[in-house]
Amino acid sequence: MKEVRDDLYKEAQMKLKAAAGFRHVIDLLSSEQKLVVGHNSFLDIAHIYSKFIGPLPPTIDEYISSVHKIFPYIIDTKLLLNADPAIQRLMKKQSTSLSSAFALLCPQIASSSAGSSSVNQLGLKIEVQVDDMRSSNWNSGAKHEAGYDAFMTGCIFAQTCRHLGIEFYNDSLSKGLAEHESLQKYINLLYLSWNNGAMIDICTGNENFELLTQQNPKQRYSKISFENVVLIWGYPSKLKPRELKDCVTKVFGSDSVTSVYYLDESAAFIQFSKKELVSDFLNRKEAIAGKSDPTSILHPFSKLLEGGKTRAAKYDVYKEICGSSLSKKLFADQVEAVGIK
Repeated sequence: MKEVRDDLYKEAQMKLKAAAGFRHVIDLLSSEQKLVVGHNSFLDIAHIYSKFIGPLPPTIDEYISSVHKIFPYIIDTKLLLNADPAIQRLMKKQSTSLSSAFALLCPQIASSSAGSSSVNQLGLKIEVQVDDMRSSNWNSGAKHEAGYDAFMTGCIFAQTCRHLGIEFYNDSLSKGLAEHESLQKYINLLYLSWNNGAMIDICTGNENFELLTQQNPKQRYSKISFENVVLIWGYPSKLKPRELKDCVTKVFGSDSVTSVYYLDESAAFIQFSKKELVSDFLNRKEAIAGKSDPTSILHPFSKLLEGGKTRAAKYDVYKEICGSSLSKKLFADQVEAVGIK
């Protein structure tokens, strides 16, 4: 009976191990406290968390705290490319998208022809090992394929480390990359929103705008204030962000709107400079919606309300919509599916 119980126990253990799958890799990375490198990786980490750790926590503070316990050292190459002055000079104001940065910093790998740029001459040699099944069709430049995207990110990180004075072939890395002094001010900072430069420190949970604005004093980012945000959807798809902003500022003044962010062609966020403008906008929009008198037809909102399907609400409604298990391609269709009017 003991032998039977032992066999059943071993069989159960094997099933559990097989079911855990890739979670074993996540656990190993966490236990070894490895430096995790990504490119604009806030969403990537959220996917890893939801697929291999558990349901996403309900608040950003809880999420950040939990992520930091699992991955104590994270660095984002997109932030590194934009924040470090030496790397900025190297990039020459070119795009910091993954494929663009890879082509500039790693031309000897990105292109089949030998590059002649100074970046190539100073670059770090990177050896690639591919399994026998894949080696016959190794495709340099297969962007948006998950494995190759990860490879490009690793190459970019290696090259930026070289330009920051980090040597890989001596004892300078005895304590590991995560503790190297040249990387300290970039470790554990992730973009919350690339559009406005908002970053979050996963050690403290604090938002940080200073790192980028110090390096580029001409660029100023407005901090997101959710109580100043209006969600608007169902407006004519031909309406561009500048036109949407003009519709509002013609009524409330040129400094009334700090930013407009399009979710997709059917929905957008408008951030006002003052909290009270949110209620004023919603009330005025409601007052003229559906009316055909001369005043309403000539009102600046008329372009915004064209078609009669435009809806608007405070930011809390957006959270309610996103909390639904239903999912549609366009946000306006998502709202309709959830049943919010």
